[in-house]
Amino acid sequence: MFKKPIEAKSFSRLSGADRKKLRRTIKEKFPHVSDADLDLILPPKAEITVSKLPNRTVVYGVEGGFPMIFDVDGRSNEIFPTVYSLWTVPDLLPAFMLKGGEVSQFVIGGADLMFPGISIPPEGLPSFLAGQAWAVKVPGNPAPIAVGITTMSSAAALKAGLRGKALRILHFYRDSLWDSVEGHYVPNAGFLEDAVFEDPSLLSAAETSGACGVVDDSPIEALGKTENEGDAEQLMHSQLESRRDANGSAQDADGSTHIDNKSAVCEEIREDVKSLKIADGVSPEESTDEKGQRPLSIEEIDTLLDKCLLQALHTTVIDKDLPMSGSTLWSGHVLPCRPPGVTLDVKKSSHKKLAKWLHSKSSAGLISSKEDRHKKEVLLLSINRNHPDYMSFKPEKRKSETVGQTSTSAANEGRQSRQQLDVMEVYKPSTHVNPIFSAVGEDLGKYYTAPEASNVVFKYVEKENLVKPTDKAKVVLDAILCDALFKGTVKKGSSYPSEIHKKDLGSLFLSRMQIHHKVTRGTETALRKGALKTVQIMVERRQGNKKVTRVSGLESFLLDAETLAPELQKKFACSTSVAELPGSKKGQVEVLVQGGVIEDLARYLIEQYGVPKRYIEVLDKTKK
Repeated sequence: MFKKPIEAKSFSRLSGADRKKLRRTIKEKFPHVSDADLDLILPPKAEITVSKLPNRTVVYGVEGGFPMIFDVDGRSNEIFPTVYSLWTVPDLLPAFMLKGGEVSQFVIGGADLMFPGISIPPEGLPSFLAGQAWAVKVPGNPAPIAVGITTMSSAAALKAGLRGKALRILHFYRDSLWDSVEGHYVPNAGFLEDAVFEDPSLLSAAETSGACGVVDDSPIEALGKTENEGDAEQLMHSQLESRRDANGSAQDADGSTHIDNKSAVCEEIREDVKSLKIADGVSPEESTDEKGQRPLSIEEIDTLLDKCLLQALHTTVIDKDLPMSGSTLWSGHVLPCRPPGVTLDVKKSSHKKLAKWLHSKSSAGLISSKEDRHKKEVLLLSINRNHPDYMSFKPEKRKSETVGQTSTSAANEGRQSRQQLDVMEVYKPSTHVNPIFSAVGEDLGKYYTAPEASNVVFKYVEKENLVKPTDKAKVVLDAILCDALFKGTVKKGSSYPSEIHKKDLGSLFLSRMQIHHKVTRGTETALRKGALKTVQIMVERRQGNKKVTRVSGLESFLLDAETLAPELQKKFACSTSVAELPGSKKGQVEVLVQGGVIEDLARYLIEQYGVPKRYIEVLDKTKK
């Protein structure tokens, strides 16, 4: 969204109240961010500037410094960090790792990130939902190169065979937002003009750290093979890191650490781990009679609470149902997950109250919660499904299910299946670029994704050895490539260019191809020529003061108007009808909903059918 040069429509300074509001919004959007991280991004004593762009995007920056946060719609609904923020706090967002630095040229060239370009770790694809903010990194370089929003969930990606678009890139290194300030910089020497590779300084840093020795794991081994072994090891390493930070690590000028200081810290950690009492927890194999023989201790209740919460988050709590009241979470989800015959009472735990227990889980980063002052109860806002506790927990399979539970799970599966929507832009070779495809032996009748199409022209450049010898960032244009890019676009009397920058080559090549869009919902797929048409939701006034909401363009997202109309009738408790769209081609229809439900209807299409927000266009004709 920052591919073209930007110019602020207005410029102002952020007031103290708005600064606090912005910090709260960032913490709600990114639960992992700490106050110390926020102070690095938005220094407390620095003035924060607000730049409003013509496309309604709002950019927050440090006065005299760099842009740090941008708000896509200006309403605090879609807030993202800039690459400058990610270079300051690299772990602010989860990140996809590219297969290599050569793939980065497409990302910083303006292309979206496709699944084939992502390096999948040995433990498998990380868990994520559609619409989440993720960063992009290059192997061997800790500094992210781009930030975007996921187009589908990890479950949908696996079902699709890890094909299609993974991340819609919103902002990247070398775009106009990065270039909008004086003194823009790169975080390390791996950031080149046309690509990003591993940081050369990491090799020397790794060699230096090799002289620091290895932490002895014998205290962990002494604990035996228990289910808490990994937690104890994690505790040991986290304590070691925190105490190293507290002691300043006592590094010499050559980068080595004092062995005496490190040994003392390690010895202290060993003593802590030896004295650690690990609760046995509640295993599913324990019989009801055995549990009924004695009351549970406070430690066992705490362990059982955490286990039941993780079981509920894995099995019954759906993100669509959030936010959720704490009482609903407790009675409808946590309690049903306790072992048979076991009484679970939060008052007998170390937390004493449900709100304190949920706030402790929120502080640990597992969930996000807040206190509802009006209803005087805690609300569950979101679940961090990338949290180590969540990912390491293996939910138990219920031995038996009632008919009602079976039907509910089937309904949930059906609800999730209709959300699985994949929208992808693909390109077909045109007469302009056909010689390029033929020269490298590519199929002229095939549809290509943006990275695949860009790879074709770079393959041609490599084959014909067109990289400029004196400037590796530029490509010399031969007759075939020059015609493919500029034939028919240069005015008479003007000369054709003789070279082009690598970062402009891919996007210009794509503009000379025929754009199509591919929409997939479940097993149904549609491929249409041209850009994807949006869903139009319009509310207008009829017969005096009555309002009617019209929805059209549903065909673009494989939605059946005849099926949607009765759903909306039940959802909004109003009459609905289906009619042919005036002045349109045969077969295009619209759904008419009595009443002004423009915002609720847009939210319903996003949540229930997975229609991306950027493809929904709303118009309220009742406002003067």
